[in-house]
Amino acid sequence: MKLFYQTHSPYARKVLVAAHEMGIDHRLEVIHQETSPTRCNEEVFAFNPLGKVPVLICDDGLELFDSNVICEYLDGMHQGQKLIPDEPTARFHALRTQALAQGIADAGIAVRWETERRPASKRWRPMQVGQMQKIISACDFLEHLVDADNPPGATPHIGDIALATTLSWIEFRSVYDFSAARPRLSSWYERMCLRPSMLATPLSGDTRD
Repeated sequence: MKLFYQTHSPYARKVLVAAHEMGIDHRLEVIHQETSPTRCNEEVFAFNPLGKVPVLICDDGLELFDSNVICEYLDGMHQGQKLIPDEPTARFHALRTQALAQGIADAGIAVRWETERRPASKRWRPMQVGQMQKIISACDFLEHLVDADNPPGATPHIGDIALATTLSWIEFRSVYDFSAARPRLSSWYERMCLRPSMLATPLSGDTRD
């Protein structure tokens, strides 16, 4: 399988971390693709009409995009503990955390547009403040959700992976100091960052608009 990837994308990193946790990362040919809302990467557009990564080109030719879809597909390809639990309560807990993590990443990207990526004369302060408030609110919620004393065991669920990779991007881009005054979230994140799957997939590079 081929994975169109970007070394500074929280969504792409989530897929690769998940593949490592599943033990199937060796089955992926990871191909870095530089994408941006302002640039047309024709190779990516050929497989995803939205022009975004990650994109998974399966062995049978099926083309999948969106990190959530790709992770669910990959989760059906291994015999180990599933990242998306079958038991309903655990399943929707994991999916809710994944959705929250994706919302944080989306808001963080919007904050970056209004603080450094958009031309200074066109930046809109109310948008920056509004999106930052979403991040702050979500992190406050997570402080009471995560269990710092009992971090994920042998296999974290998909929500754990989505959250860890999102927070790593927030930290990487210096969007917001989520660890300040949140000891439980900070401890949980630090322990997740020590997992081999996270250590093997560091973020790097700059966005090219």
